Formats: sequence, structure tokens, C-alpha cells
Amino acid sequence: MKKILASNFLTSVKPVKMFGEAARHAKRAYRQRFSMSQTVLAFALIFLFLPLVVLVVYSFNESSGMTWTRFSFRWYERLFNSRELLRALKNSLIIAVSSAVTATVIGTIGAIGVSWYKFRLKSYVQTISFLPMILPEIIIGVSLAVFFSGIGIPLGLFTIYVAHTTFNLPFVFLMVISRLEEFDFSIIEAAADLGANEREILLKVTLPICKPGIISGLLTAITLSLEDFVITFFVAGPGSTTLPIYIYSAIARRGGMTPLISALSVVMILGTVLLCVLLRKFLKYIAAK
Repeated sequence: MKKILASNFLTSVKPVKMFGEAARHAKRAYRQRFSMSQTVLAFALIFLFLPLVVLVVYSFNESSGMTWTRFSFRWYERLFNSRELLRALKNSLIIAVSSAVTATVIGTIGAIGVSWYKFRLKSYVQTISFLPMILPEIIIGVSLAVFFSGIGIPLGLFTIYVAHTTFNLPFVFLMVISRLEEFDFSIIEAAADLGANEREILLKVTLPICKPGIISGLLTAITLSLEDFVITFFVAGPGSTTLPIYIYSAIARRGGMTPLISALSVVMILGTVLLCVLLRKFLKYIAAK
């Protein structure tokens, strides 16, 4: 009789235990599905990309206000027909490419010189080279404006070019010198043993190995030059309006964001994404060589 009761009790308790284990597994799965880190990530993504979604939507609004009327390409048509905007874009591209190329050449030569040669003030030169990265942009802009005024150079495209070259130099220098720190100098010794002179070693050995750092520094310099506003604002003169200054002037003139600026922002975002996609495989190919 006792055995029968015990077996009946065990059979009645076993499903309860199985149900309890299933409930615990369900709770664990629920906690894993809705963890705190995933919730924070979702809020961060919404916080970052929701303004972009609103920007894209209202760039197709026919009205100039924030009240939606109907879908239209009106502001994109005005965008590509604006001579003032195209002139500002042309100035930005000219300054970005020219200053980036100059900063890349000087920064690459400086990084190779600092890495190859030993001299007394080497550590001080490296420290001073990074000052434009550390100092606030407003200090650099004011100091350059005072400098150009003191030596009598009129503000214009040339002063913007000099200013952009100045603050782009440390970024190129840093990227190239970080590439040179992984450099195997036995390759240079082998090239010298095979009869290569210093010029041939530089052009045929060092520069090809440093190519990923040089290209990364060039692209970084172009990006920083295109988006800079603070320094450009202090050193720009009449007829030298760049794209960031044009956007600021348009917003200040109309007292707020307009669909024309929204359309311009959408075009810039699409251009940046397209450029990143096209250059991704190219940079991987260069780095693998």
C-alpha cells in the first residue's frame, strides 16, 4: 500500500518539476532576448538615426515649413540649379584636394624623416607636430587670422588652403608614422646590399610599404577639410565661401533649417556612403599588398 502511494506521489510531482524547469528556461530566454545592453543599443540607434530619417522625409516636402503638404522634388531641383551653392561646393573641393595633397606630401616626408634619422630635438618635433590636433579649433582659427593680418596677407582661398594644410598635417603624420612603426628595416638593409641608393629605397621600398597609411591620411585630410567650419570661418574672405559656411549662412538668413539644406544634407550623406562603399574594397586591396 505504501509503495502504491509513493509511486502515485512521484508521478504527480514529476510534471510539476518539468513545468518549473520549462518556466525557468522561458524566463532565461526572455531575459536574453530583452537584455539591458540590447535595450540601450536600440535607444542609441534610434537617437542617432531618427534625426536622419526626419531629415530625409522633409527634404521631399513641397512646403518650406515643417508642416507636411505633399511629396515633391522641388528642393532638389533648386539645389542643383543654385549657382551660389555650386560655387561654394567648387571652393570646398578645390581647397580639400589641394590642402590634403600638400599635407600628405609634407606629413609623409616628415614621418619618414623622424622614423629614419636620429637627432637631438626628435621628441620635441614629434610633440609639436600633434599640437594642432590637441588645440581647440577656435584657437587655431583666431591665431591664423591674426597671423595673416599681421603679415599683410588678404583673407581668401589661399589663407583657407594654408589653414587646412596646417591642421591636416598631424593626422597624416600620425597615420604614416604608425605604419612605419611596424616597418621591418631589414628590408632597407637588403635593398642597400643589392645596390639600391637612398632615393631608390625611398621610392621603391619605403613608399609602397607605407601606401595604406598614406592613402588613409589623404582621405582623412579631405574629409576634415570638407566638413571644417570653425577655422574656415576665421580665415575666409570675400568670394571664398565654402560649403559649411554656405550652409551656416543659409540657416542664419532664413532663421532655421529649410528643405533646401535638408536636400543638400541628404545628397552629402548619399555621396559619403557611396564613397565609403567604393573605397572599402580598394583600401583592403592596398593593405593586402
